[in-house]
Amino acid sequence: METWILNNEALVRFSFFFGFFIIIALWEVLKPRRPLQYKKSIRWYSNIGIVILNNLTIRLLFPVLAAGLAAQCSEKGWGLLNNYDLPAVMSFIFALLIMDGAIYIQHVLFHTLPLLSRFHGMHHTDLDLDVSSGTRFHPVEIILSMLIKLSVVSIIGPPVLAVIIFEIGLNSMSMFNHGNIYIPENVDRILRYFIVTPDMHRIHHSIIRSETNSNFGFNFPWWDRLFGTYRAYPKEGQLGMTIGLPKFRDPQYLHLHRLLVQPFVNDKQRSSHES
Repeated sequence: METWILNNEALVRFSFFFGFFIIIALWEVLKPRRPLQYKKSIRWYSNIGIVILNNLTIRLLFPVLAAGLAAQCSEKGWGLLNNYDLPAVMSFIFALLIMDGAIYIQHVLFHTLPLLSRFHGMHHTDLDLDVSSGTRFHPVEIILSMLIKLSVVSIIGPPVLAVIIFEIGLNSMSMFNHGNIYIPENVDRILRYFIVTPDMHRIHHSIIRSETNSNFGFNFPWWDRLFGTYRAYPKEGQLGMTIGLPKFRDPQYLHLHRLLVQPFVNDKQRSSHES
């Protein structure tokens, strides 16, 4: 099975992406959590357009991606895990935890450092949240994220299969926890001890700054609990909270070409566009 996954990596990735997208999208229709405020057609063409652009950018700029680098590390003995004789299961679990912890730290940095926050801010300017929001990241952020991921892989030397499963899981969980899906509160309360749920992550997209700077996790909720960034409930409640950023409330910024230039728009330019 492992060999088949490695030999058919692109097919496996696409199948999980497409499958999860369809499942969450149907769930949103059958059992939505919140009423949407804006046209899904505009948001989806922009958010899915960003996915296509990001994939083309990564394939063009990076001759070796994370799984390929992990394979090279294994062959050449690079990285911590390739220099310690740990049981395969322990190496696999350790690699998943370290990579997920790195994503948590990266996310915090993209909210803390002004230059990085300008690019990550585009992710937060979506005025509704649904499955497509989980794919909405600026190309510059995707490039920086890939550089960070490659650095982590080179340092720890994770198993190739762990990298592939982690990346598939990260993409799938991003669509899940951005989904506009209803999960009973008693079920959600249990789930968020193990995974980041939509109700937990939605708080991170609140317009209230203190709530935006909470619940940074994508896969596991433990980092937020460990480092004190966990918030259980939004001030205005799940149905009353406002999604987005104060600076980009005009629906014109939902269009694809506007998404790409958002990090470079200053207050004066924004005011002239909205007048």
